[in-house]
Amino acid sequence: MNTVRMRMRLRFAILAILAAIVVAAIPASAQVAGPIKPPPEFKAKRIPVQPHPGPPPLPADKIIQRFTQNEDLIKKMYDAGSVDQTIKVEELANNGGRFTFTGLQYTKPNGQRYERVIKPPTSDLHYTEFSLEDVKTFAGIPLFFLTSDQLPLYNISYEGEEKLDQINTFIFRVQPKTLGAKPLFDGVIWIDHKDFAIVKSYGQFVTDAGNAANGFPFTMFATYRENLTGRLWFPTYIRSNAEVKTPKTTIPIRLIVRSTNFKSPSSGPLPVPPKLVKRPVQN
Repeated sequence: MNTVRMRMRLRFAILAILAAIVVAAIPASAQVAGPIKPPPEFKAKRIPVQPHPGPPPLPADKIIQRFTQNEDLIKKMYDAGSVDQTIKVEELANNGGRFTFTGLQYTKPNGQRYERVIKPPTSDLHYTEFSLEDVKTFAGIPLFFLTSDQLPLYNISYEGEEKLDQINTFIFRVQPKTLGAKPLFDGVIWIDHKDFAIVKSYGQFVTDAGNAANGFPFTMFATYRENLTGRLWFPTYIRSNAEVKTPKTTIPIRLIVRSTNFKSPSSGPLPVPPKLVKRPVQN
């Protein structure tokens, strides 16, 4: 009799333990009526290792020599002429507004670049403010031309090739060797295979005190160039994204600058770049 009772107690104890295990295994969400969504599938992602791009089809110093010669002529032509510019600042938020300014950019004999107002600015910005003073600040940020006299200021390294739309390009990393009061470019440039010209650049301008924007919200600029004649590619489209903090939230904003109607000092056609002249390249 005692043996039977002991067996029954042991059986009840085992059943109680199994019931506790089953209850513990049921998730809390299963106690709520309704279908249970399966957990999201987890996929491990491996960060690819960046391989060395290998040597370019031409020696890197030859490519640099070719496009800096083009840059010498492009900068000379750009500084001597004038161009119409439309500057827009857009608030990328619900009910966001836009600031629009149209001006004429030109260079005075002292070498300084100026912006003349063609149309008074209009604005329906809701969260931020942008004024003519900000336009002047932007006009003070230099365009990047990597001319031959600027080469000693930079370390330039070949980073590979990439196709931009239908254009095959070489990619070069450009970094200042030393920093001072003069703003220098720090970023990446794309060189057209055929014309050996800069067709795009992305980066910032820096000094020994940091970014040269001086409180301007836009710091990183993507600049696209357009082929106007021969091997001359002029900067015609600039874009930059930034954020502005308000008392309640953070508003994403975008700067777009379009340059059109380039005017040469002479009424004749734009000159064709000279033939390649051998020149030592400083790395």
